[in-house]
Amino acid sequence: MTERFSEEQVQQALGELNEIAAYPWEIRDGRLVKEFVFADFAAAFGFMSSVAICAEHMNHHPEWYNIYNRVRIELVTHDAGGISQRDFDLAQQIEQYC
Repeated sequence: MTERFSEEQVQQALGELNEIAAYPWEIRDGRLVKEFVFADFAAAFGFMSSVAICAEHMNHHPEWYNIYNRVRIELVTHDAGGISQRDFDLAQQIEQYC
């Protein structure tokens, strides 16, 4: 079972993640969150398709919301009851698609 990160671990991992991100991820309501904006719906959907394949391979699936050209991704490890390394690993992979 994956272990939930402490607040200190979350902040350290968030800092490291944001060093590679074009614009920052943040913590909202105990989740790792970022909103992506694309040129249009097709581009947003293509991004979601790429992330879906990666998430399936990692067996860790995002909660996400899509409205036209915007995609909001929320990551949390439900089994751990909070944010874990799995969330940061997926977020790093997502950064490769944007």
